[in-house]
Amino acid sequence: MKLLNFVDPHSGTVRPGVVTSAGVVDVVAAGSAQQTMEALVAQPDALHSLVEHALGDPALRARCIHDEAALRLAPVLTNPGKIICVGLNYRRHAIESNLPIPTTPVLFSKFNNSLAAPDEAIPLPACAEQYDYEVELAVVIGRRARNVSVEQALAHVFGYCTANDLSARDLQMRTSQWLLGKTLDKFLPLGPYLVTADEVGDPQTLSLKCWVNDELRQDSNTADMVFSVAEIVSYISQHFTLEPGDVICTGTPEGVILGMANKVWLRAGDRVTVEVGGLGQLTNVMAGADGE
Repeated sequence: MKLLNFVDPHSGTVRPGVVTSAGVVDVVAAGSAQQTMEALVAQPDALHSLVEHALGDPALRARCIHDEAALRLAPVLTNPGKIICVGLNYRRHAIESNLPIPTTPVLFSKFNNSLAAPDEAIPLPACAEQYDYEVELAVVIGRRARNVSVEQALAHVFGYCTANDLSARDLQMRTSQWLLGKTLDKFLPLGPYLVTADEVGDPQTLSLKCWVNDELRQDSNTADMVFSVAEIVSYISQHFTLEPGDVICTGTPEGVILGMANKVWLRAGDRVTVEVGGLGQLTNVMAGADGE
């Protein structure tokens, strides 16, 4: 299934929806007890039958089907319990950064203030100058995972989505801790879709692309990961518990501004589009600190 979050035009609340050939099914209007994407991820069992019922009942269909093009989307998750990121997880990216290829996963975190929606303007505050993009495959946990093996790890994944791990490199490199340059407001656009794992298949065969003002900057494949999705989920679960709705951003491939000889950092007005496999394109325009 392909899911999204949208802003209800009447209440202003964020609602989960399921993308179908007939339109987007508002699962709350269709009668779901789960009011948020996080709740659906934790308890998805009745989702298929609910969508089929909504499509088959004419009165219900008229009330809960929306034209996707008319919707204002929200981040596919708005309140994950944890956002865990993996640094230097692509071989060629480590090489372009003049850093050794890691022998264990390099983990850091972002906070929920960094979440942004598709087409949302991203403010570039005056506290930094070296703004960079990072297309990433994001993993959404669907089952509690603690001490799981690599072989069992993917069974704990609900689905996948496209992410842009925006970074302020001058803040990131100010100390050995990367957090400050990673979790500025709206520095993790996430979406437009959350695609269930059964539709995605092998997460190590997905293309990754990033364009800046229509210029292709990143063009790679998840096959270049140092640590696979299964290895990452297993490794994290050995150290702390992963819960449904937790997000793992699995690293970016080569082609970031940081790795270029002539570094022209992102600035207000730049349009950045990222795409992973068939998970949908995610576009955001950089804005000034005041959002313009």
